[in-house]
Amino acid sequence: MTIQLTADQRRAGAEFAAFAREHIGPYADGWDTAGWLPRRVAEQLGERGYLGAVVPSEHGGTELDAITFGLLNEEVGRACSSVRSLLTVHSMVAHALVRWGSAEQRSRWLPELARGTCLGAFALTEPAAGSDVQAMTARADPADDSYVLSGHKHWITFGQYADVFLVFARIGSRPAAFLVERHRTGLEVVPQSGALGTRASMLAEVRLDGCRVPAANLVGRPGFGLSAVAADALELGRYSVAWGCVGLAEACVQASLRYADTRQQFGQALRHHQLIQHMLADMVTHTAAARLLCQRAGWLRQAGDPRSVPATWQAKYFAANTAAQSANDAVQIHGSRGVGGDYPVQRYLRDAKVMEIIEGSTQLQQITIAESAYQATEEVLL
Repeated sequence: MTIQLTADQRRAGAEFAAFAREHIGPYADGWDTAGWLPRRVAEQLGERGYLGAVVPSEHGGTELDAITFGLLNEEVGRACSSVRSLLTVHSMVAHALVRWGSAEQRSRWLPELARGTCLGAFALTEPAAGSDVQAMTARADPADDSYVLSGHKHWITFGQYADVFLVFARIGSRPAAFLVERHRTGLEVVPQSGALGTRASMLAEVRLDGCRVPAANLVGRPGFGLSAVAADALELGRYSVAWGCVGLAEACVQASLRYADTRQQFGQALRHHQLIQHMLADMVTHTAAARLLCQRAGWLRQAGDPRSVPATWQAKYFAANTAAQSANDAVQIHGSRGVGGDYPVQRYLRDAKVMEIIEGSTQLQQITIAESAYQATEEVLL
């Protein structure tokens, strides 16, 4: 397996980095403080084709390969985890339609999702169903040629902006997925605020009270909502977050290197203190390792290799831990200034904590990775 990026991937990465430096990075702290992201940011992502990264070209998308999509998430995540969250959930909805949508659904929604004229949100989480998605209680009752949805979703990323929601509900005992347009009667969006991190990700509750949608809005088949539609989308989301964590860790590295080079303590720059060098060495090394794990997951994913699934689990687990530890050390290196509002490292720390929870918590990833290792060993023995 090669670990070298192609010339096209390097060019794309440079383009993503330049865009993030100009249009995202300088404003990220302000968006975080305000708890709000201008709609114009989504428009810019759409104009450059970034929101159509996983959409086939026949539907107007840019159809990026897995590694290039990862590089996009790394650079956007390096600048602002909230904006990367938009890229993640929007891509999850688009990917679900590419994989499981009907021909009519793909032709209707994918061109708009690719342009960013329509924003998608992934409505799975409920007050009593987070990591345990099987505890989902939202229901969809058949009614003639439609379904009537009832339930309560929360912590829905960019729910405040979404034009269409991919909503998961049960038809009897069978989990199913539905496209629910924002304008549907019976759908209420309630903004949520006060989150620890990714504060500009426009979180919302989505309340469904007798919300009727056409039967044609069913994505995939009844019974496959969680095991197929949600699982496949979440796998892409996990891959996206893993790369975003690499970007976040890299931001911590660069902020710490700059500060340690200029801050004087006890007659010399912090960079010359051995304990600071220890923290910097770990940050640099772990970030490089996390990037390699993401690249491995990407190459396997691009090749259609089933090993991409456990590789993505490993990448997300390690990258999220790396981002959290790097952010913690970055704040420590900055000292009292690290907990104030003048440096972005306090935002990095809050965002990194979120990364350890979303798209599979650290603890769930540990269980999953361990069980996968046992399964692989048993298959070899057989």
